[in-house]
Order: sequence, then structure tokens, then C-alpha cells
Amino acid sequence: MTWMSDLPAIELTRPIISELTGTLSISCWIIVFIPQIYEIYKTKSTRGLSLHFLVLWLIGDIFNLLGSLIQGLLFTVILLAAYYTLADLVLIMQYLCYQQREEQSNNIGIRNLSSNEDFADMEPILLSPTTSHIDELEPLLSDFDPHRKNNKNNLIYNTSAVITVLGAGFLSWYISFIRESRNGIEKEPISQPPHLTVNIWGQIFGYISAILYLSSRIPQIHLNYKRKSCVGISLLFFLFACLGNILFIISLLVISTDYQYLLINLSWLLGSSGTLLMDLTIFIQFFIYDDHDSHLKKPNSGYSSTSINTKLKTPSQVYDDIDDLDDSVV
Repeated sequence: MTWMSDLPAIELTRPIISELTGTLSISCWIIVFIPQIYEIYKTKSTRGLSLHFLVLWLIGDIFNLLGSLIQGLLFTVILLAAYYTLADLVLIMQYLCYQQREEQSNNIGIRNLSSNEDFADMEPILLSPTTSHIDELEPLLSDFDPHRKNNKNNLIYNTSAVITVLGAGFLSWYISFIRESRNGIEKEPISQPPHLTVNIWGQIFGYISAILYLSSRIPQIHLNYKRKSCVGISLLFFLFACLGNILFIISLLVISTDYQYLLINLSWLLGSSGTLLMDLTIFIQFFIYDDHDSHLKKPNSGYSSTSINTKLKTPSQVYDDIDDLDDSVV
């Protein structure tokens, strides 16, 4: 294949590593919101996702955008900050829309339940470790959470998604790299850190943004702990956030570790590294509560019902039942 021999070789200098990791980080951040938006659309429910988390993240992105503009950071950083803000708004509007639908569905279900005399003989859902009469409840539970049917399938799906996104990011960067090489554009070696002037307001907004990013994860971590479940939030949502932060930190640090350079970028480094640790905490919750979430759908799990009208059960009502049962177990 002669055409492959004509391709320029990649020399991993610091400017190239910074550009490559920065492009891969952008790829992760562009796609980060899509898994959670799809999760809400698929389940038709906002259960498991904290509104405080989304609102704090939105405010953090707004300050991030303002700080980036005032500090005069790279155009790609400013463009991404604007994109994050827009994506936050879409996610919050979707959250509020489905939350309103859930409340309306719950109210309709309550009115139908109270007006139907046939439910007078309905037995309550019992918590019994010895019963095995779950044939009617188990299919109902498996409908609203199909992505957890098989751990192996989940692993394959998540791995494929990550490889696809990173591959697309690398391909985008390499096409640009080929174009620059053929035009004779060479990356100058970094002999000294880029000259940047500290803007006090840009730094203030940057630190406010970092604090909000760190604070945003706390409501979500608390909600997961309270429910003892991560059902309703997308693993890929936080996986891409972690990858985006890791690659962003590398792209900054590989340029320089000079004191002045680090000082100017410190708020963005703190925000990325701090939220990375918070997201790792949520990852740990995914693995801790995975058996608990799967237990809700297994035979002899302790939840039984001998008579239940599943037609009145919406996905949001099923989430309510699970939360009530979780509180009983805890």
C-alpha cells in the first residue's frame, strides 16, 4: 500500500502530544451529555438523577465560559465552554419535562386506583425472603432497565463507545496533522512556556467555576447513597467526563510545568482534577450498588406480589416502588 507509506510519521513531541490529547478531550466532552440524554429518553424517567447536580454544573459552565473569555484562553476552550452551557440547558429542560410527565402520570394512576373497585382485593407488595411468587413482578422490573440485562453486553457496549469516540477524535486530529505536514507547517519545540497575562476577573470566575464543578457532584453522590442505587444515570456519562478531564489535564501539563503557567491555569486544573476524583467516587458507587440493582430483578430476591395490575404502572411508578422497597431494606 504505497499510499500508507506517503503518510507522515508522528513524532511525539510535547506540542503534538498536547494537541492530540486536547483533541481527544474535546471528543469526549462533545459526546458526554448524549448518553444521559438518551438514558432519560429511554426510561421516560428522571429518577436517579439529581437536579441540583445539573443546576450547579450549568452555573459552573457559565462561569467557565466567562472566565475563558476574560482570560483570553484558546478559541477551542471558549467554544467548548459555550457548547457545555447549551448542552446543560438541554439536559435540564429534558429533566423538567419528564419530571412533569411523571407527576401527571402518578396523579392519573392514583385517581384510577381510587376509582377502581377491583383493586379492593389487591394484595400489597410484600417483602419476604422466602417467597418465590415473583413471576408477575420480574418482567415488569426488567422492562424499565434493559441496559443491565447482561454485564458482558454492557462491557462490550461501553468499550465500543469509548473506542469509537477516541478513534473519531484521533482521526480528526490526524487529518489536520497530515494537512499541516503537507503544507510544510512544523510544530516549534517548546523552549519556554507561553506568555500569558493574569486577569484577576478571569481567575476569579475560573475558581468559582472550579468550586461549582466540585460541589455539583455532591448532590448526585448523596442521592446514589440514599437510594443505594445508580439506576437512572448513565455510566458512559461519567466515563466520558473522566476521560475528558484526564486528557485535558495532560494537554495542559505537557506544555509546561513553569510556575507562572501553572498559576494561570490552576483553577482549570483544580476543577478538572477535583471533579475527576468525584466522578471516580460515582464509579465506585456503580460497582458497589450493581449487585443491589441486579438483585431487584432476580428470582427469589424477596419482592413478591400475587396480584398486580401492571397496566397502571409507568416506568416512573416502578422507580417509586423500588425506592420504597429500598428504604424498607435499609
